[in-house]
Amino acid sequence: MKNMRRIILVARSSLVASCIWLGLTACAVSSPPSPTAITASLTSLAEVTLYPSNTVSPPVQTQTPTLTPGVTTNATELETATDVPSPTVTITPTRGPTQTLAPDAWQKAPVIPTSVSRRVKLIYQMGLLKGNNPRAFSKVGDCNTTMPYFLGDFDTPEKYDLGSYVDLQETIDFFAGSYSRTSLAAKDGLTAHASLSVLWNTWKDCETYETPLTCEYRIHRPMYAIISFGTNDANGTVDFEIALRKVIEMTIGNSIIPILSTKADNAEGDNSINQTIVRLAYEYELPLWNYWLAVQNLPDKGLRSPEHLSAGPNGFSTLTGENLSFGWPVRNLTALQVLDAVRKAVEAEP
Repeated sequence: MKNMRRIILVARSSLVASCIWLGLTACAVSSPPSPTAITASLTSLAEVTLYPSNTVSPPVQTQTPTLTPGVTTNATELETATDVPSPTVTITPTRGPTQTLAPDAWQKAPVIPTSVSRRVKLIYQMGLLKGNNPRAFSKVGDCNTTMPYFLGDFDTPEKYDLGSYVDLQETIDFFAGSYSRTSLAAKDGLTAHASLSVLWNTWKDCETYETPLTCEYRIHRPMYAIISFGTNDANGTVDFEIALRKVIEMTIGNSIIPILSTKADNAEGDNSINQTIVRLAYEYELPLWNYWLAVQNLPDKGLRSPEHLSAGPNGFSTLTGENLSFGWPVRNLTALQVLDAVRKAVEAEP
């Protein structure tokens, strides 16, 4: 009997120990992810958003087009798969064939895009379906995209003078509210890589684990994003092309049309950043604003210092006479012209 009691006591002890172990294991499984794990998941947000698991990528016809600067090639034709049993098929614009440019071709790209690709029109249609505001744009970039200098006056008629460019008034009215708004993804010192970092978010407006880019897009829900990086990236240690690709893909993944801008300066010394910007614009078939070309005939190429734009005697938003010999007024004028050209091309009938 004593031996039998011992066996029962040992069995009970083992059972209690097993239950305790199982309970601890279950708690461990259900514990919340660490901040490091959450941050790591944000790093891949662009790829997850751009290529969702429930998206069907239809067959793609591959081709290698001959690219002429100033002429936008048509994007790869997309067709809905007919053999998919799911009743709803989402078509995501996919990256087209890799396009190549001559090393100096970026210098000849037009200041204002002359057309938009089919891919851009698809992004626009998807943006409408997702509820993006077709009358809104976001500013994404460094000090060259911040308030009040960059387009900030154009929500207040008495603060700007269009001169002979009165035809731009329609587009100014169309995007009312976006000009004087402070973007959460446009900051002094910002780089392409920093726009993807939670350390640069505006904590009063953004969620804890949002980046400046994701926060801006969530709050503003724009249809367009003017993306202007490079001046600060020239002194950085992170590969600019890798960072800009992530910005582009995250923007497209949110069904927002990226408008890429070159910069006036040559802080890196070999113009490699502008070359990269133009090459990626052609590769992704996106609108390009070649601001660099617009300032080449200005005094000091539109710069008051090696990395800062010059302001006209009549401020940033007087688009007449002598004022158009300075970097900031020309930047604002050409930015308005780009917004005007892109929105009209996107909304035009195919």
